[in-house]
Amino acid sequence: MITPMRRRDDRPPRLRKGMYLLPSLFTTANLAAGFYAISQAALGASHVLGGSYRSGADPLAEAAVNFNYSAIAIGFAVFFDGIDGAIARLTHTTSDFGKELDSLADVVTFGVAPGILAWLWGFFFLPYALEGELRTKLVQFGGICAFAFLTAGACRLARFNIQLNPVPKNPGVPGGKYFVGMPIPAGAGCLAAVVHLRLGYPIMAWWGCIVWMLYIVLCAVLMVSTWRFWSAKSLDLRSRKAARLFVLIGTVLTAIWYFHRFVLFGMAIIYLSSGIFSRLAYSLRKRGSQTPPAPPEEAVSAL
Repeated sequence: MITPMRRRDDRPPRLRKGMYLLPSLFTTANLAAGFYAISQAALGASHVLGGSYRSGADPLAEAAVNFNYSAIAIGFAVFFDGIDGAIARLTHTTSDFGKELDSLADVVTFGVAPGILAWLWGFFFLPYALEGELRTKLVQFGGICAFAFLTAGACRLARFNIQLNPVPKNPGVPGGKYFVGMPIPAGAGCLAAVVHLRLGYPIMAWWGCIVWMLYIVLCAVLMVSTWRFWSAKSLDLRSRKAARLFVLIGTVLTAIWYFHRFVLFGMAIIYLSSGIFSRLAYSLRKRGSQTPPAPPEEAVSAL
């Protein structure tokens, strides 16, 4: 007797329920990475606030290790966040519970964790010998900027959850998939990439703190903007160009393996700049299309 082939939707109920848990496992890993990033950032700051735990150790070097681990954890969280969404789409296991869990995890991992890391890493290691209350004011302004980043990220997630088919203010290629505003994982990655580039060694110059403030605020503004940012969902691995995509992905992963500090920083800056340049290009193109046409030659000669 020949048994008919079982269709994809005829899987056992337990297997179907188990598939719904798979994306949530990666979301939980995302949340765990965020918790680890927060704990490592706090440990890094403790070396300057309470001294190093080991006698004879360099507090700055010890703190740099913790800050670097915090940045790396945020990088892994970005990877986990991309994987859970891809698995949910491939297995058709998207659910309201998964969406809510993912949003809550993103607030912690890509909002709270990078905000705390940016504040502690960028301002707490300033020398106490700065004139007057300059150090205190820089630390306070740094906290305000870090909170602005967190608030912008939360607003970005809320807007993403309520919009069905958002259209950026500067639309791109017809049929292309874009983010409206820089995604919060990318914003967190832009901050973590700078920390990792310096191997966790904190900022110790007052002018560096000011540059760091402007960079944090720029990331916050780009997240709440309505500008176009590229989405990985536009990649079609089933197209004829899939082989080229695999070669490109393999090349990028290899470069990250050997030159992770510089490659990740370069990717973060390129992605951040892409939204700015696409907006400027659209504004220039739109302004050029609104330029009134030149009068005909006969009218010019008559004048």
